Amino acid sequence: MLDYYSRANMNNGFNHSDAEMYTRMEIGSRSLRGWTGVIIPLVAAGWSLFQLALPTFLLLSSELVRCIHLSFALALVFLSFPALRAGRLGADERKDTGYPLWLYRTDRIPLIDGLAAVLAVLLALYLALDYTGIASRIGSPLSRDLVVGIVLIALLLEAARRALGPALPTIALLFILYSFFSEHMPNLIASKNASLNKVVTKLTLTTEGIYGVPLDVSANVVFLFVLFGAMLEKAGGGQYFIDVAYSLLGRFKGGPAKAAVLASGLTGMVNGSSIANTVTTGTFTIPLMKRMGFSGIKAGAVEVAASTNGQLMPPIMGAAAFIIAEYCNLSYIEVVRAAFVPAVCSYIALIYITHLEASKLGLAGQPADELPRFRDVFPRGLHFLLPLFFLVYLLVFQRTSPSFSAFYAIVVLALLMVGRHLVLCITEGRSLRTGMVAALSELWASLVAGGRNMMSIGVAVAAAGIIVGIVTLGLGNVITEVIGVLSGGNLWAMLVITAGVSLILGMGLPTTANYIVMASLTAPAIILLANNAGYAVPIIAAHLFVFYFGILSDDTPPVGLSAYAAAAISKDDPIRTGIQGFTYDMRTALLPFMFIFNTDLLLIGVNSWWKVVVIFVTTLVALFAFASLTQNYLARKNRIFDSVILALVTLVLLRPELFQEWFGGVRILWYGVGLAMFAAVYAGQRFRHV
Repeated sequence: MLDYYSRANMNNGFNHSDAEMYTRMEIGSRSLRGWTGVIIPLVAAGWSLFQLALPTFLLLSSELVRCIHLSFALALVFLSFPALRAGRLGADERKDTGYPLWLYRTDRIPLIDGLAAVLAVLLALYLALDYTGIASRIGSPLSRDLVVGIVLIALLLEAARRALGPALPTIALLFILYSFFSEHMPNLIASKNASLNKVVTKLTLTTEGIYGVPLDVSANVVFLFVLFGAMLEKAGGGQYFIDVAYSLLGRFKGGPAKAAVLASGLTGMVNGSSIANTVTTGTFTIPLMKRMGFSGIKAGAVEVAASTNGQLMPPIMGAAAFIIAEYCNLSYIEVVRAAFVPAVCSYIALIYITHLEASKLGLAGQPADELPRFRDVFPRGLHFLLPLFFLVYLLVFQRTSPSFSAFYAIVVLALLMVGRHLVLCITEGRSLRTGMVAALSELWASLVAGGRNMMSIGVAVAAAGIIVGIVTLGLGNVITEVIGVLSGGNLWAMLVITAGVSLILGMGLPTTANYIVMASLTAPAIILLANNAGYAVPIIAAHLFVFYFGILSDDTPPVGLSAYAAAAISKDDPIRTGIQGFTYDMRTALLPFMFIFNTDLLLIGVNSWWKVVVIFVTTLVALFAFASLTQNYLARKNRIFDSVILALVTLVLLRPELFQEWFGGVRILWYGVGLAMFAAVYAGQRFRHV
């Protein structure tokens, strides 16, 4: 039997080269050949080894760790990414652009990029090398301090441009310019100008700018989780999750779409990038969905929605969970607890949306002979689940710190990788030396992948630190005042404005940088303005609000990068793919508004298991009702009366306290009313002939 992935790709004329372009955009554009193939892996693996040493025997000050972390990230970016990207242009085509060839060179590292990497390392380490001297002259920096700071900012912005595109460095540069010319702005956003000394000192000579909390969390926690994900992928865990998803759901109506959502959710739990998630699972899922009858746009949109939502899934949440915990002054477990119900319900609702789409198209499941069998697939990769369960056990039950939990999980995974190769050698009659060489090669590739996957996150959080530093100079108060004026004090208007700002500013930003920017700019405004309106909004609710809308920007045209990656695979229009993906994600966009008004969704103050179950079930049914409303389909195409009732079901189940206030009764009664109305609409459509 022809492999089911290969058959789907072959039938759809699928070419992996376009998806590979986006994968390389995520992990580095230069090919690993020649000296490039030696230097980049050595630096990347060296970074991974340095990070692994921190939780155990390498005791360094926090400032030094942050400086070294940033220096590795900057060095890797300048070594890995050319100044300009020419995609797959040939040498002759590059000459036609009129730019020097070294700007595009991907087969080797140009001298100027090598020098930039060395200079960036020295400047990033400057704070640590002269920390005592800098601390003694804070507020009165030397000319040398200012020169170092200015050049470091310029190199960091250039590194961010190379690794992430123009969005983040442009926003950071605009904030810097604002700090110098704020007195000349319109009265609504005017503020006192900051001096060069003050800006450079804040951003580069203290731990409140580039070297701030986000970089500290990235250095001490995020890297190890990214490395864990890279090791799991290299060991075959990503493919295992895809196989399990297809074996479970492939035979059902619209099975490939359902499996795509499940596979993206499983890989998204340990993957810190929606684009990487899209190209990892999408190379298999999108062709399979097209083969089963989904259009290219809808197939790409399902994968985009699933991959962006993967960043919402605990335990890692796109590597932002740990930064959220730091900003909110909460434990990691409290953040995961608050995020659990909305994330899981949102994912199940996306599977439900694929069911509705398949029903509308009259699609069947995939033939059983083209699917892997669960009883064959599941036992084959049980060893991949062991380090995951061990990680969760340490985090949740032992309450071990995230850094130590990730370290021990990595150790367990490394031992499993070695053991698996040795067992294969024994069962296949090969020498143990062969197995050990294969295992060490796999471990080395994991260390390299960890460093290369992390470099974009490292420069992203450092560049976002520029924005955080400028905000703390006084811009935060200005933004709160602007949102308050524009909303007229109306809480709903304020939330809509904040959501729009999050979507716009989040375009083109990676998950962690996205959250850092929005947490600095708009989360404080939500808390203050909501309190002024009489709502006591928990800090975690405000931060999850901006986090959710920032994530949704990944599929929001015109910049939705995940939509472009999916469209490259589906061979369809990226803008239409992004729009369709956003329609699927509307149920996710609904939830953040509910966080503000119904904190039960975040399990705040909920301490009984039965109440957790009730909240989970009612939230899930509410999202089903809202999905049916937006898709205009439940068991049949909705009539106007059906849509009205579905909208009412959504409101009753997500805001039962409103109906208590209006009509009296207890909350459980209104939950029952909402569930009964949904069941009535479904039954009415089920027995309707047309």
